[in-house]
Amino acid sequence: MADAAAKEWRGQVLRSCITSAGDLRLAVAEEVIAAPAEGEVVVRVQAAPINPTDMGLLFGPADLSAARLEGSAEQPVLVAPVPPQAMPFVALRLDQPLPAGVEGAGVVVAAGLGQEWLLGRTVAMLGDGAYAQYRRIAAADLLVLPEGTDPADAASALVNPLTVLGLLETAKQNGHKALVHTAAASSLGKMLIRACRQDGVPLVNIVRREEQVAELRALGAEHVCNSAAPDFRQTLTQALQETGATACFDAVGGALTGRVLGAMEAAAARRATQYSRYGSDVLKQAYVYGALDRSPIEISRSVGLSWSVGGWLLFNFLRQVDAATLARLHRRVCDELRTTFASSYAASISLADAVRPDMVAAYTQQRSGAKYLINPQL
Repeated sequence: MADAAAKEWRGQVLRSCITSAGDLRLAVAEEVIAAPAEGEVVVRVQAAPINPTDMGLLFGPADLSAARLEGSAEQPVLVAPVPPQAMPFVALRLDQPLPAGVEGAGVVVAAGLGQEWLLGRTVAMLGDGAYAQYRRIAAADLLVLPEGTDPADAASALVNPLTVLGLLETAKQNGHKALVHTAAASSLGKMLIRACRQDGVPLVNIVRREEQVAELRALGAEHVCNSAAPDFRQTLTQALQETGATACFDAVGGALTGRVLGAMEAAAARRATQYSRYGSDVLKQAYVYGALDRSPIEISRSVGLSWSVGGWLLFNFLRQVDAATLARLHRRVCDELRTTFASSYAASISLADAVRPDMVAAYTQQRSGAKYLINPQL
């Protein structure tokens, strides 16, 4: 039902459960959404991206190479084994069917007391539960978009855009004038290139394939380094020397984090006027916000003694900023939704498609241009 006066809404939802028996069960199920209370709305979800951050909840440590399809055509279930050695790491989520989808967009179809003005408006939502046909949510947690906005254009209006703006705010707050970004050919990376150009912030982009170098240069990126190239250390150090970048926002991790910090130290040494046994006094910071490389982060002694490595998470950032700053960031997202923060997708799929083993194999590939959009109404 989609009647604003209805007392409940019935629809399908995608839920992920790891059982105590050691199986992942990703299932399309039926759910009933109660009428919204005061301050709440019901959103008919029409678009929700599959972000890298969604993968951990959807699949956990399951072995997807052994996945199989069970259930019915109306309520299919993807089943995959979880290796025994990985079970202790998911102990707190065992036997709990968890809602999935960290962001999405749709149209408000019902409103609680005080939120009637939202009826018919396109909104973006943040927080698990977007992979569902209907979602009840507090109106305060919505980004209300300009009249006429297509939900597909707004599906990725929050995680990537607010991450980009959060990285820029973090750098500014900590005195960094230029940045390094890894996995720079991603959707987020392209947004960061556009935002940095607009804000006049020098940016060094790191990719892993030569065709990505050409792709980012075509977008207007000035400094693009290929981490797989034999001269990566030299080209990166030169770019760091020219830009003075001292903050790296790292979506990869592993050995790359230390390689970037080491190149920053080498660039600082080129600018030094006298020798120090402790290395340069330039503070080099790496903010690790992704884990494309799940091996241990490696930092060699060549980075000197003025460096720092820590994690960065969008949700932590959002909890720390004041209301005025958040409102400013939201306004910018709305103003630049089809320019700086525009997203593109490889395909739009249904909830049932999302549990098919062949489709899972497609959308879990970690490569540029392979982002998928779920339309729960299909």
